[in-house]
Amino acid sequence: MTDPAQSSSMAAVTQGRQGGMPRVLQVLPSLEIGGGGVERATLDIAEALVEAGSQAVVASAGGRHVPTLERRGAIHITLPLASKNPLVIRSNIARLGRLIAEYGIELVHARSRAPAWSALFAARRAGVPLVTTFHGTYNFGRGPAGLLKKRYNSVMVRGDRVIANSSFTADHIRANYDVPEERLRVVPRGIDVDVFDPAMVSASRIIDLARRWQLPDGKTIVMLPGRLTRWKGHSLLIDALAELKAARAARDPGAPFDVLALLVGSDQGRTAYRSELESAIAARGLAGQVQILGHCDDMSAAYMMADVVVSASTDPEAFGRIVAEAQSMGRPVVVADHGGAAEQVLTGQTGWLFAPGNAGSLARALDQALSIAPEQRAAISAASQAHVRRHYTRRGMCEATLAIYAELVRSAAAA
Repeated sequence: MTDPAQSSSMAAVTQGRQGGMPRVLQVLPSLEIGGGGVERATLDIAEALVEAGSQAVVASAGGRHVPTLERRGAIHITLPLASKNPLVIRSNIARLGRLIAEYGIELVHARSRAPAWSALFAARRAGVPLVTTFHGTYNFGRGPAGLLKKRYNSVMVRGDRVIANSSFTADHIRANYDVPEERLRVVPRGIDVDVFDPAMVSASRIIDLARRWQLPDGKTIVMLPGRLTRWKGHSLLIDALAELKAARAARDPGAPFDVLALLVGSDQGRTAYRSELESAIAARGLAGQVQILGHCDDMSAAYMMADVVVSASTDPEAFGRIVAEAQSMGRPVVVADHGGAAEQVLTGQTGWLFAPGNAGSLARALDQALSIAPEQRAAISAASQAHVRRHYTRRGMCEATLAIYAELVRSAAAA
């Protein structure tokens, strides 16, 4: 069952719980690179458990984040938890049950639907608490198929505690599932403010990135980070820039339009969509004023080059990590007014909101953001950093989650 390389870690299990923290098993489909909040949160919580003197075990189908997890002191067990095959899900109940017994697990945390079904029955059979996390909203349609999909989704509200990663997600849960309020907790995603800190980014990193991207000097930079997928709003930003260019030309004929938009993110093989964006840039008269860039492995330096960071998603984000990252770097943000991204913005203090899907509204918000005086920009920078450090840090997320673990285990012991 256990990899021989992990046998030495079992000694820690026999020592009993340390630091008051329970031994926790997190389950998720995989730890593959390219995943979002599920994978990052798993790594962060595992590290926090280890730092608290506890045992952190993670079960998934594996992936390229496994070495990172193990370097943080956690144990990884490879199981077919990415499968949605009902027979595999059923078999995983017994597999997880053996893990719970072998590692002395005191609480199970499920982060996705298919593995959550296995975790639910394994935890109930073992008599240990179950925590579930909604990392996003789950859609379902109407009719018999919709009812079946909703029942499949409902496993995520069957935990002894149900964590929502934003107030928006919590409202989705309340609106669609029967969850007692005392079981629901809002724990916003957290970012590493030591990484996303302007003071930690050297000038050489910024210069190196600007050189690699071949950015011209003297441009005002508008940045939209996010993988190249349609709902992230790249086309909307292109349309808004065209409207902004026309509005500024009408106000001040002959003045150069010095705005350069950077679309930062991998196309993940969506070459047809990339070509569509390139055609839209040309058709809107923005050749040379919008650059489509690939994946960036130094987003802290990238944010430092931006005058404004945009989140233009046409569907609501469950959380919207780039909004927290950009504000942590002191950048003004312009954000679609829906979902978890919008709730991170202090309007007029850290950024601007615009009507979702409305290019004209986005153009007007960009115009305001790009027209602020240096002293206002400095005030926004300070307010943005303070706001993120109060509400959206990785440390805060971990402390809140570990407090939920401790609460549940105390309750179970008292029952």
